[in-house]
Amino acid sequence: MPPEPMVQLSPDFETSEHKPKPRAARRRRSHVALLLSLMLVAALAVLVTSGIRTRIKAASDVKQETLDLATPVVSVIHPKLGALKSEVVLPGNIQAYTDSPIYARASGYLKKWYVDIGGRVKAGQLLADIEAPELDQQVLQAKANLQQAEAALEQARANYQRGKTNEELARVTADRWKNLAARGAVSRQENDQYQAQFQASLANTDALQKAITAAESNVTSSKANVARLEQMQGFEQVRAPFDGVLTARNTDVGALINSGNGGAAQELFHMAATARLRVYVNVPQIYSRSAVPGVTADLTLAEFPGRHFTGQLVSTAEAIDANTRTLLTEIAVDNSSGALLPGAYAQVHLRLPSAAPSLILPVNALIFRSEGMQVAVLRQGDKADLVPVTLGKDFGTEVEVTSGIEPNDQVIANPPDSLVSGSMVRVAR
Repeated sequence: MPPEPMVQLSPDFETSEHKPKPRAARRRRSHVALLLSLMLVAALAVLVTSGIRTRIKAASDVKQETLDLATPVVSVIHPKLGALKSEVVLPGNIQAYTDSPIYARASGYLKKWYVDIGGRVKAGQLLADIEAPELDQQVLQAKANLQQAEAALEQARANYQRGKTNEELARVTADRWKNLAARGAVSRQENDQYQAQFQASLANTDALQKAITAAESNVTSSKANVARLEQMQGFEQVRAPFDGVLTARNTDVGALINSGNGGAAQELFHMAATARLRVYVNVPQIYSRSAVPGVTADLTLAEFPGRHFTGQLVSTAEAIDANTRTLLTEIAVDNSSGALLPGAYAQVHLRLPSAAPSLILPVNALIFRSEGMQVAVLRQGDKADLVPVTLGKDFGTEVEVTSGIEPNDQVIANPPDSLVSGSMVRVAR
């Protein structure tokens, strides 16, 4: 339908129905204006309050963030338990169980040698012959002297028997003349003469008995001299004193051998018993109480990569060296295979028992300060506490802690340099 035409009234047209009431209109307009003002004031109040709250919250957030940034964020770890047996690696010198130089006891010239360096020999095996003509002649002379002494002994015994016979004849004669003198058949002078002859026979027999004793002593002395020289003559053959290997030969055929008479003795050979070896290790004082006989040890050598040789600690010096503060220990190693050589250098891995398991920490948990070695632990909530610790062995990236912390302690890893006791920290979750 088409819209109805609007009728425009002239300003002069007023009727009783369309003439507004002045008071009611003004009142309505004032109410509307007041309402609009209140709404505007309320909106402004809401805006102002919201702005203030936003600024207060932002300031609080900034403050909290500033406080959070001022509190260091840390990560914590727990110490690891070490093994009941700790391994200590120490340098060691391998030595033959028996090592001896071989000297000559007879002077002369080397006639022949039978074993060269590296040769394995048995006890009593012939190593060399020495030609000693002077000693041989001394043996012959001593034997001749012995024969003379034995002949003199036989002569003394024969003289004794003759003297004994003369003594018996003098006794019988003295008894006969004594009986005759008692009956007055002969004079006392003649009796006294035969009695004196009998006493002289007794004295002569006693002297002959002593001569036999002296001759027997001479024979004994001559026999001892012959035995000594024959024993010295036996040293013309140089023999091995024990089972082992010849490590040196310092002589050759025709060389003059001096046994020490009138000059320094010359070492002919050098022998070593290598079936069993000794390894001497200087154990630091801190481990000396655990280094007791029976402890197992492994040897590693550069020339045997990846291979271990098992040994056992057999004895200690029972005294700390005042110069090095170490305990000298001896380790016995079986070398029946002959792989190890005396004089070699080895790394000795000692498995020392511990009284209690140790605690292990990474090195980045340590704090180096003038007060000494410390670590930071959390024992009172989020408050750090710096405690002194005592270190044991150094494993490179980790260290052993022997005192200062407990297994259940929370230790701060990589603590900041500004951290002090009582500082608040935040644990990174």
